[in-house]
Amino acid sequence: MDQNDLGKIDLQVDLTFHSAPDLFLIGDISSSTNIRLVNPEPWVYDIKKWIISLLENKRDDCPKVLFLARNLSLSLELIDDKKMIELNSFWRQQNQSTDVLSFPALDQELLVPFDGFLELGDIFVSVPMAQRQAHEHHHDLVEELRWLVSHGLLHLLGWDHPDEESLQKMLTCQEHLLNIEGMV
Repeated sequence: MDQNDLGKIDLQVDLTFHSAPDLFLIGDISSSTNIRLVNPEPWVYDIKKWIISLLENKRDDCPKVLFLARNLSLSLELIDDKKMIELNSFWRQQNQSTDVLSFPALDQELLVPFDGFLELGDIFVSVPMAQRQAHEHHHDLVEELRWLVSHGLLHLLGWDHPDEESLQKMLTCQEHLLNIEGMV
């Protein structure tokens, strides 16, 4: 799918975005990375094209209401390890940082057409953890952030990975989403 294909499905994405504070950034940050850390537009573009791709491929594992809704709402917050530890401790009883947490708001069984904005939920990404993982995997921070946000989005849409088979299906879907051409 290229940029021209995004117009085939009319989809609006309302993103509440909380940018990464400068204090959390380690080392030199490229301008394209900085844009991702402080600007919601590239994220709106990615999220929109990822959801459109899932809809066009008629994924059975997507919530049925997603095929009916054309106005979606979610939040993305780029945070530090301290806040991630607080969230992970409170919600998962794990007193440690993690790379991404998602809090789905979707009712997987909802089938009613929805005229307003369908709330998907919240995604939190630890920028310091993403920086460490990008370094470990020998790729740039933007690639790691996109990986984590796509993973979080799939969780908002009901995906989970309780076993190796479901993890592999989810990772394959993520790879597909991340390989769609578009904004860096």
